[in-house]
Amino acid sequence: MKTTRLSFKPLPFALLLALSAPAVHAAADAPAAPPARIGVASFNLAWAGSQQDFDHHAAVCKAVSWCDTRPRRLPGQTTPTEEAVQAARQCAADTERLAGGPALAAMMPPCSAYQGRRGDPPPTSQDYAAKLAGLQATVAQLIEGQGVGVIAFQEVRSAAVVRTLLGRHADRFSVCDATHDGFQTVAFAWDRSLSPEPAVCSVEHGLAVSDNPGDPEARKVRPGLALELQWPGRRLSFLNVHLKSSCANIVPTSAFQARLLDDPAPACQVLNRQVAPLERWLDSVAQRSPEFVLLGDFNRRIDEEEKAAIKPEQVRSDGSNPAGVPAQDATGKVSSRYLWQELNDGTRSLTQVPLAGVDQGCRGFTGLDHIVLSDALAKRQPAGLGSRKTAVVQAPNQRIETSDHCPRSVTLSF
Repeated sequence: MKTTRLSFKPLPFALLLALSAPAVHAAADAPAAPPARIGVASFNLAWAGSQQDFDHHAAVCKAVSWCDTRPRRLPGQTTPTEEAVQAARQCAADTERLAGGPALAAMMPPCSAYQGRRGDPPPTSQDYAAKLAGLQATVAQLIEGQGVGVIAFQEVRSAAVVRTLLGRHADRFSVCDATHDGFQTVAFAWDRSLSPEPAVCSVEHGLAVSDNPGDPEARKVRPGLALELQWPGRRLSFLNVHLKSSCANIVPTSAFQARLLDDPAPACQVLNRQVAPLERWLDSVAQRSPEFVLLGDFNRRIDEEEKAAIKPEQVRSDGSNPAGVPAQDATGKVSSRYLWQELNDGTRSLTQVPLAGVDQGCRGFTGLDHIVLSDALAKRQPAGLGSRKTAVVQAPNQRIETSDHCPRSVTLSF
């Protein structure tokens, strides 16, 4: 497991001390200062890069006729045809050649990333500018309307893009991101007044498992990112994840079948191999910072798993006790079948912050973005704590949607 640590010096602070510590010369019988209350949010930005990133993407995609590197399936097909597979391979080869090679092609979105309904004209630079404007307005809404001071971002190209999206608030916030060899990564932005000492960002490369452990050239999924703030006498950590997609639910729907983590589907196999490094990361952080928030795009309905009556002996396919980090085979696979019960395993107590409200007009994915508290932090919260999903800002007839996720936020007591 390789960890990269980056330090960021804060600007002068006053707000935190005023909120979280009594005055030095306060009378002995003066009431204790109320706990600080800080808004925390998670926001998947849906392939957010710079305007220049999009213009390069559009130039390459125009040259390959906006082909799709993923095999297309017709309605009713469970698997793509061989013809579709070959077309996707040719698209990938052409895209890599025009982008300057596989490494540079990995740093641009697929040509289908911003496409609307089939048959629509290709998106333009102006269309993408509207998406960025919507993201910036949504971030401003979180900061100004909900007092959010820590934001975990997913599906973003770089810290530089986050600074652009912070707009008029960029001078107040520090930003860090996780180095990665793909376009999508994770990042944090936090109000510098929150920590009297330098904040520390650490990249958790252990989560960036390979799509195919037998192929050294295979793409890797996103790493994790930790943000550590030092409060008077306490540490507080935030862990940002964007786990493997397409192995999301245990309750079947009309669009998605139920899948456990030992399902043979390739996506489930990848998510399965993220379980052990995620558990080790949580254990490591908890030793240094018992109060932590785990948040982001889990790409898993851990709320469904929590509600299911899963007995301990059912959590792993071998019936072993789910306490502790599961054993891995040579490829990194584990016997875990459920993510939530594996993480909240009895030796480690975690609390999901329930979804208490959804803004009107909030569309997109549901059940994938979560906010989870460590036991030590959960005990500081008032009864009935809930989170909300905020609708993204989008102009009428906007051709590239601002995001297919609504940001999820909560105000926590520290």
